[in-house]
Amino acid sequence: MPRVTRLDEDNDTAGTPPVGQTDGQASPRYAGLTTFARLPRIEDVPAHDVAVVGVPFDAGVTYRPGARFGPGAIREASRLLRPYNPHLDVMPFRDQQVVDAGDLPCNPFDIAAASKEIEEGAHELVRGGGRLVTLGGDHTIAYPLLRAMNRVHGPVALVHFDAHLDTWDTYFDAPLTHGTPFRRAAEEGLFLPGASAHVGIRGSLYDPQDLSDDAELGFAVVHCADLETTGVRDVVARLRHRIGTAPLYVSVDIDVLDPAHAPATGTPEAGGMTSRELLGVIRGFKGLDLVGADVVEVSPAYDHADITSVAAANLAYELVSLCAGAPR
Repeated sequence: MPRVTRLDEDNDTAGTPPVGQTDGQASPRYAGLTTFARLPRIEDVPAHDVAVVGVPFDAGVTYRPGARFGPGAIREASRLLRPYNPHLDVMPFRDQQVVDAGDLPCNPFDIAAASKEIEEGAHELVRGGGRLVTLGGDHTIAYPLLRAMNRVHGPVALVHFDAHLDTWDTYFDAPLTHGTPFRRAAEEGLFLPGASAHVGIRGSLYDPQDLSDDAELGFAVVHCADLETTGVRDVVARLRHRIGTAPLYVSVDIDVLDPAHAPATGTPEAGGMTSRELLGVIRGFKGLDLVGADVVEVSPAYDHADITSVAAANLAYELVSLCAGAPR
């Protein structure tokens, strides 16, 4: 994948080395602008390969609010990230130009209007072939992000990490909330049913029909208990077999982690994944064609010692690192 500009402009940047992080050996990591991983802003470079963008939106939540403050908290926690990822053996900020694209403006009162704004803002960042890692925001935003991806890549393989299915039809007659994005996405054919999966599902449901309805949409389900019985390696093998060579979109609701690892989220559920398990599964996607991802539902007002924000920042780092090793 060639490096692309924000606006698909002709450019003469071939062979230009990427601008990386502010040097943590020259400037303390607690100093300077709080961009993701202290990377350059999108306006500071002529072109980019990967954009990290915030979507401070939480009008779709059904329980705890506050995920609108997630992007800022994740960026603050990302100050500790370093330039070499030893687990994937990549230098994600040397091997590709990664930028912080700021936050997409979106209507805090009108979900439909915000969805359209998010879709258009994301499409602007990926329409030239770039990859996108989004910091949420509540899980409602996955729907417009998938719409933006579909405009460039067609239907994608969707791997959704979450305690919850997020394929319910409505909440209080609202068609788009953080519990319905993948029902809406299925109705529009935005993902490949035979190549998509939920991972980490657990907790109580409204009715047994919830699982049947979800299966009809084409998802495989890796229940959280499966990780206990079969382990990370087996789960990765199952997911890679299902994804195949399709373009991949990864959506991570931070509540897939146990509340011990991520207390600051809107709808916590006991019995979740550990951060080590989740990082292990994500790293297992090395070499796949990751075109986009999101990390959502961080609600920092409920955090303790930045536990949740640190987990989210590291997940975003792994996703950016996967982009460096993705087919080009």
